Amino acid sequence: MMNNLFSVFDPCTGMLSMNWLSTFIFIMMMPYKLWLTENKISLLYKMMMMTLNKEMSMLMKYKGTNLIMISMFMLILYNNFMGLMPYVFTSSAHLTFSLTIALPMWMSLMMFGWMKKTNSMFCHLVPNGTPPILMPFMVMIETVSNIIRPGSLAVRLTANMIAGHLLMSLLGSNTSMMVLILTFVIFITLIIFELAVALIQSYVFMTLMTLYSSEI
Repeated sequence: MMNNLFSVFDPCTGMLSMNWLSTFIFIMMMPYKLWLTENKISLLYKMMMMTLNKEMSMLMKYKGTNLIMISMFMLILYNNFMGLMPYVFTSSAHLTFSLTIALPMWMSLMMFGWMKKTNSMFCHLVPNGTPPILMPFMVMIETVSNIIRPGSLAVRLTANMIAGHLLMSLLGSNTSMMVLILTFVIFITLIIFELAVALIQSYVFMTLMTLYSSEI
């Protein structure tokens, strides 16, 4: 039972496994700019991009980073949504995917901060108003909190996506028709909840990464 339950998260399903190609399926779903008139999907996409750009502009003081953050948001969002479809591999439910996004972003921000704004980075290690006797401990605590940031981002995204998929796998593993009828309303509610989680986790990932970068 447990082997079958967790087999949906197995990235290797054979000699010619192409599960990770589902990460790039969203490229075919992007709205094209070659049409004479915009459709509803492209208008919704543009409205969402403009809203996110305004919000990121208030948090981020460096120009040009909004494009990176919004692109990261769309990549995670499309992968979360595609993972809810049947027979589509959920790449965002693996640390390989989430940590690959979080770790290079965090590492580049840390390198930029310590190389270009060393004094500012040292100031962040000791918050204002800290008593002198507690300063060494605050430096250790802030250092540890900075180091675990990419791991916390990756684990948060992965754990939330795995939890919903495990619940749906448990509900779908019951072969009894009566049980399926009784749990149909719960199953539909869970799918709607998973759609909300997919959107919220993408937004949380982007917002936290923006807040981390704005501290530099």
